[in-house]
Parts: sequence; C-alpha cells; structure tokens
Amino acid sequence: MVAPLKVGIAGLGTVGAEVVRLIETQARVLAGRSGRGIRVVAVTARSKAKKRGVDLRSVEWARDPIALATHPGIDCFVELMGGAGDPALSAVEAALNAGKSVVTANKALLAKHGLKLAKSAEKHGGALNYEAAVGAAIPVIKTLREGLAGTGINRVYGILNGTCNYILTRMEQEGLSFAECLKDAQRLGYAEANPSFDVDGHDTAQKLAILASLAFGTKVAQSAVYVEGISSIAPEDLRAASDLGYRVKLLGVAVRTDKGIEQRVHPTMVPKSSSIAQVMGVTNAVTIDGEGIPPITLVGPGAGGAATASAVVADIADVARGIRPNPFGRPISQLRDTKKAPMERHEGGYYIRLLARDFPGTAAAIATRLAEQKISIESIVQRHPNGGATPTDGKAIPVPVILITYATHEDAVRRALAAVQKDKVISGRPQVIRIEKN
Repeated sequence: MVAPLKVGIAGLGTVGAEVVRLIETQARVLAGRSGRGIRVVAVTARSKAKKRGVDLRSVEWARDPIALATHPGIDCFVELMGGAGDPALSAVEAALNAGKSVVTANKALLAKHGLKLAKSAEKHGGALNYEAAVGAAIPVIKTLREGLAGTGINRVYGILNGTCNYILTRMEQEGLSFAECLKDAQRLGYAEANPSFDVDGHDTAQKLAILASLAFGTKVAQSAVYVEGISSIAPEDLRAASDLGYRVKLLGVAVRTDKGIEQRVHPTMVPKSSSIAQVMGVTNAVTIDGEGIPPITLVGPGAGGAATASAVVADIADVARGIRPNPFGRPISQLRDTKKAPMERHEGGYYIRLLARDFPGTAAAIATRLAEQKISIESIVQRHPNGGATPTDGKAIPVPVILITYATHEDAVRRALAAVQKDKVISGRPQVIRIEKN
C-alpha cells in the first residue's frame, strides 16, 4: 500500500483553514482519485489560539514557516501566507531545496520570484503548483500548462480581478460613479481599505505575467506588462459603450504579434455578444485563443476561501498522484526573455470621448487632425446638452462627441489628440478606451 502524502500548511487564514477542512471531509474521495491518502500532519500560523473551526489537536505545530518547510515528516509544503517576500519566499525556497513539492496561492511571489523558484523545483525534483494564484477555482493554469500543451496559443485575455469587475458592473447597471461604487465595494469587503493594488491594475498584471509565461513560453516578468486602472472610467463611458454594443471591462491581455508578445492591462471595450462581456459582478473569466480550435472561455469565482481552497487541494492531489509538470510548462532553459512592448505600437480600434467646444470649425478641426494620422472613423455620436437648446446666459456648453475608430496605431491616436488639444477646440482631456474584438 502506498503511504499517504504528508502535508504541512503555512498560513491558517480563511483559505488555510478551508484546505484543512476539505482534506479531512473529502479524505475518501481524494484517496480514490489520487491513489493514496492525503493527511495534514503539521501547520504553522501567527496564532495557535485563534479559533478556526477545524480540529487541529492531532496536528503538529511548527515554530515557524522555515521549520515547517524543512520538516522531515512532510512531503508537500503548502504556502498560504501571501506576499512577495519573506517569510513566504524563504520558506518556499527551503522546501524546494529540500526536494519537497510546494503548493501555493501566492501570485505576488510567483510574479516576482517565479523563475528562481521554478529552477529550484526543476533541480531538486519537487512540484511547484499554483492553480489558486490566478482565478482561484478556474482551472486556467492546468488548462494552459497541460490541457493545451499541444496547441499553439495566439492570445489569452480575461477578467482577473473581481473588485474591478464588481465596480464596473455596478457603474453600468446603476449609473453610479467610480467613487460611489468603490466605497460600496469596500463596505462589502470586495475592496481593501487601500484599493490601489486592485483598481490601478497591478493585481491583474501579476496574474497576466504568469498566464503569458504559460501561454507563450516567456520568462515571468511583471515589469513587461503595460498597466492602466479603472479610476478614469465615468458613467457616460459605460452608457456610450452600451449604446454602441459594447461593455467596458478591465482586461489583462497577452497576445502574440509580429513584434513579440504584447502584455497589457487596461479598461477595454468588448462586444456585448462576446462571452467575456457576460461576466458580471465579482466573477472572473479567461478566454484562450488557440490555433485550430474555437476560443475557450473559463468562468468562475476568482477569489474567496472555498474557491481558492478547492484549487489548492486539487494541486495537492496532483502531487499525491506523482504529477510533476514543469512549473511554467517548459524547462526553464527554454523560456524566452520578454520586455515591455511599447503601447505606441499597439494596433486596434479605439473609443474616444471628447468635450468639443460648440464653435464653428470645431468638427472640421477634429476631422482634419484625425485624417492627418490616417485614422478612419467607424462611427460618431454627438450628444447636445439640454437637447441642443441655447443656454440662457449665451455661453456655449461643450458638446460630448464620441468616436469609434477602425483599427489604427496607438501612436497615431495620441498624436492626433495632442494636436486637437493644441488647437483648443476641446475642453479637458480626451477619454480613450481600447477596443478588443472577439
């Protein structure tokens, strides 16, 4: 009979406690699927006295994460402490260097130190599994690393942050401002007290760097990701998008181009008919475009204790089965360097919202500047305030003008809008949102 896999868990917050519970309550199912039993034999956490709703009386407590990682009685070290630095980094390194397998949900650690950790796993023979790091219960890591191993990937993109998707959903459905929705998200626990990591796009960027490595065989490099957040999005942008047949989502996009791998995070207009546009609230989704197959969209909860724990336990079960895939799908020696693709080279359609001054010649000036950059307009919408009535004080009110362009280059859009601003025919800064087609 095969001996059970002995597991040590560092971090007993919501996810860690749920992992312990799942391994206990699903013991028979896990043993049947894995071909051997799985037992939690040791743990460590900041507080031993804290009530966690699981029975830990028969489990050994290690004095610290390093001691647990090198514990001779464990086969698999589960890191659920979080953070890109210590103690998570030192503990994971220690476990891998000792030849143990590691399961983690730590996207920050992988985005910053993934290559170094993968080298250690490769050298010492342990697994490095991290399904829960991107999309929680959505099996996107396994899909890219194993399920589509024989398929060339052209593009992978998705909604990778539930906080941003919740905010944009509320803004669209209720006409609320970004500030109002953010405050509500904080009250409900969907957003942190300091929400910048989520709403400025950095959380999505870390996840995208991992997906891009798996999809395209590049070295994980968060610094190669262009990042914009959602704080500039206004209710009028969402209304205009809806009228034009689009929705606005914060997307992480990694795509193969003639110039290399483009990695970007920014608000994006997607057709309402697309699968990704139907994903609302805190739900996550990832779409994979592969050669010879229709696009595959994976949808599910991207966060939460139960969803994350489910992915962690699935990774532990793979360790129990003896599955040892290369952490990023290929040997480290085969991963290619990658660098940030200048967004000026990006090619696609654009949504542009201008506040045009209601003077003779304004429309002609805007059209001239766009034509100078060879930008073709697919559609134009002009909404006169007050139904076009003249204000009683005689002062002209800026007129919202919305343009949808055909595919063009970002540097052309930037040059055209800079010239329009210099002409002083618009008020304020133009709003620009990129369009991602199906």
